[in-house]
Order: sequence, then structure tokens, then C-alpha cells
Amino acid sequence: MSSRDLSNSRSVRPLQSRRHVLDLDDFSKEEIIEILDSAQSMREILNRDIKKVPALRGKVVLTVFLEPSTRTRVSFEQAGKMLSADVINISGSGSSVEKGESLLNTAKTLQSMQADLMVIRSPEAGTPYFLARNLQHIKVINAGDGAHAHPTQALLDLMTMRMHLGDMEGKKVVFVGDSLYSRVVRSDILGLRALGASIVLSGPPTMTPFNKVLTQSGKALSQVRLEPNLDVAIESADVIVALRIQKERQQSGVLPSMREYTRRWMITDERYQRANPGALLMHPGPLNEGIEIASSLAHSGKAQIEEQVTNGVAIRMALLNGLLMGNMGDLQE
Repeated sequence: MSSRDLSNSRSVRPLQSRRHVLDLDDFSKEEIIEILDSAQSMREILNRDIKKVPALRGKVVLTVFLEPSTRTRVSFEQAGKMLSADVINISGSGSSVEKGESLLNTAKTLQSMQADLMVIRSPEAGTPYFLARNLQHIKVINAGDGAHAHPTQALLDLMTMRMHLGDMEGKKVVFVGDSLYSRVVRSDILGLRALGASIVLSGPPTMTPFNKVLTQSGKALSQVRLEPNLDVAIESADVIVALRIQKERQQSGVLPSMREYTRRWMITDERYQRANPGALLMHPGPLNEGIEIASSLAHSGKAQIEEQVTNGVAIRMALLNGLLMGNMGDLQE
């Protein structure tokens, strides 16, 4: 696919009218599908010997990570560079934020340097929304804000599911573990509901409280139900997503003993057999191996964990291209 193909592709149109990607709550089914189709095209670039096109040449992308990250940070950097953008990486450690400067003042300083887009990860929920409201000349992508949202992870999860299962209408997706503090499950639910999937949450009751996980704007979410008994929840599942235990966000008393957790909610070979034949086994990473998923499963052909990482690069390429291409005009080969 040439850079001219990128400029003319229908897959970038939904994002051209958007300034930011903060979560999936305002994305239609059609928009999500167009992004997934665009990312599928981006995977072609990933498979080339020379993994680079000039689509975003001359554009400046900032990745601002105020929390530790490997997959998301590196994949955004790789996505930008493969599209020929200039990517500048900034962490909380070593920046003026560490000296006491407010995040807004730091962000406005970076905006004054004529950057085009900021990818932001923050331990505080709402940070990307705050920046989007207060920055007039720079676009914002949420790379994870506290326990609130992680839209690009949700999109790569949807891409992985759709590649294997096709239309997600009526497919059963089971999330296992820490739904209370997982920003991934919140964004995944929004995307899966838009695509018509059936969603089940399973885990310790202290980690799956109905009022925090299954409500939006005070209303119960349809297509989502709770089933604490994992052996029951996993029956006839098309997709099983094990969630990382968010120890860094948890308060005391939320997590049962690790022995009890692994006994009742670790995905084992025996439990996996209860799902539909060929069910997808996924995890957003990083994986606490032998706690969330048995080692024998995590490294088997039944798990799509590494494929999720690859799709993460493609999704982030699609988003960067879609948000920034509206200002590019016609591209040269």
C-alpha cells in the first residue's frame, strides 16, 4: 500500500473530523469498523522488509508517559516512525513535571514547539480530557488514564477478535479478574457493546462491583452480566480475556489471598476446555504468569497475546494516520 493509498483510503475518514481519541464512548459501530479495516491495511506495512512509508513526514508526535509502560509506549513510537513522523518521547522522570511544573504548563510549552499530536498516559483519570480541553493546537490520544480508559488497547483487542471470529454480533466475551481497577475492561466493554457482543465479567466480588464496572452515567449497561463462578462464566465462551491484577492501584482488602485467586480465577487448561473449541485467549499485558493464566496456556498456540502486541502497532498507526492526515493534503509516493 503506497502513501497515496493511505491518503485516499476510506479508512481514515472517521478520524478526520475528530481532534482527539479519549475513549470509545462516542464511537459508532461504523467508525470502529473503519478503524479496524485501516489497521488491517497497516499490518501490510509491518510485514514488509522496509517498514516505512512517508505518510506523516513533517509531523511531530509527542509521547508523554507519566506511568511505566513498555507495550503502549514502544508501539506508539514505532507506529509514528514507520509513518515517518518525528517522534519525541517524554517521561515524568527527568521532565519539568518532576521539578514541580504543572502538567498543563508543560503541555502548553510542548504545544508552543509546534507539535501536532500528543499521546498521553497518566496515573490520574481524566488527564487526557483536561489536556484536550485546554490545548487549542494539538491533538490528543489517551494512552491510559488511571483506572478510567484505554481506548487504543480496546481497539487492538477488537481487531484481534475480529481477525479470528469475523462479525462480533452475539459472540460471548468473558473478562476474568480485576474489573474494578482495569481501564482496559471499561474501554473494551464500550467497543464490544457497539459491535453487538455479549459480555460476562468474572472475578472476586470485591473486584467486580456492579455500581462501578457495569454502569455508565448512572444507567446499567446492557449486554453485560456478572458471574463470579468462573467455571460457569467460561462455558461456551468465544473469547476469554484475563485481566492483570492492578496491584499499584488497589487498596488493602480488595484482593483475596493469592492462593485463593489462582484456585478460583486463574485460567487453566481444564477451564479453557469449557469454552467453545478454538476460543481466543487474550491478556492486555504485562502478564502475571501462573496467576492470571497458567504457564502451559500462556505459551501455547491457544493464546493470542503476542498477536495483540502486533495489532497494537497497526491500530496506533491507523489512529495517527487518521488524525493527522486531514492536514496533509496530497501525498507523494
